[in-house]
Amino acid sequence: MSLVDIGGHQLKLSNLDKVLYPAAGFTKGEVIDYYVRIAPVAVPHYAGRPMTLKRYPNGVEDKFFFEKNCPSHRPSWMTTAPTWSRHSKRTIEFCLIDSTAALVWTANLAALELHPSLSRAEPLDRPTMVVFDLDPGPPADIRKCCEVACHLRDLFDHLGLQSFPKTSGSKGLQVYVPLNTPATYEDAGGTKPFALAVAQLLERQHPELVVSNMAKELRTNKVLVDWSQNDESKTTIGVYSLRAREHPTVSTPVTWDEVAGADPDALRFTAGDVVDRVERLGDLFAPTLELTQTLPRFG
Repeated sequence: MSLVDIGGHQLKLSNLDKVLYPAAGFTKGEVIDYYVRIAPVAVPHYAGRPMTLKRYPNGVEDKFFFEKNCPSHRPSWMTTAPTWSRHSKRTIEFCLIDSTAALVWTANLAALELHPSLSRAEPLDRPTMVVFDLDPGPPADIRKCCEVACHLRDLFDHLGLQSFPKTSGSKGLQVYVPLNTPATYEDAGGTKPFALAVAQLLERQHPELVVSNMAKELRTNKVLVDWSQNDESKTTIGVYSLRAREHPTVSTPVTWDEVAGADPDALRFTAGDVVDRVERLGDLFAPTLELTQTLPRFG
């Protein structure tokens, strides 16, 4: 057990030598070290957003569980967002990761993956962005995701919208359209109908490449443009979050030039890579925090 002080908060860190990524020999201590180093750019993207934790207490090769309710043994300074879930018909006390200390505390729970809401806790029904999750159906890979992402970018450019790509840290890519203006999920003109219309348009324009229906039998060698993530009850992997893969890969902001290059090896980043990238490039996702855009009527 190690006692550390972070931002004036004392945390007890446990099992720091425990290996959570066996293939890489990557320990819990290294997980926590990564989140400490990345906190200055990651926390602004998490702050105020209900967070679902994906915990791997015995590492990525063992069982995991999702945790929406912030654990009752949380420290008194850990902020939460009591939220009524229309989906599960109960109040959920979500963790809010508003500080480096909060991020380290969740990392000490072996919460390797962090899944924030697309909206802030107040108001929860007002998304601040639209996300398109590009998921390749084998044998398609990230190269086809890059091709679809470029089609998305061109469409958004035509609509006068800026968009920002990041790797999923797993098989695919995600493209975000920041709004930071009043929006809803479900209403006419909301983010979910908009995302569906975009996915269906791309499917019509590129039927050999794109599918908007999640049925697995339709996805062979195509890229699913998953529009359904734009929902109050769903979350998407957070920017700078680790992934529970064989190695400690990270959901990483990338440039459009990198996407256009479509090099699978160049679009795979581990924790150390990402810390180095941020030192060189800064936070490529920073504009999503403040850029204001209005969602057009589309469909």
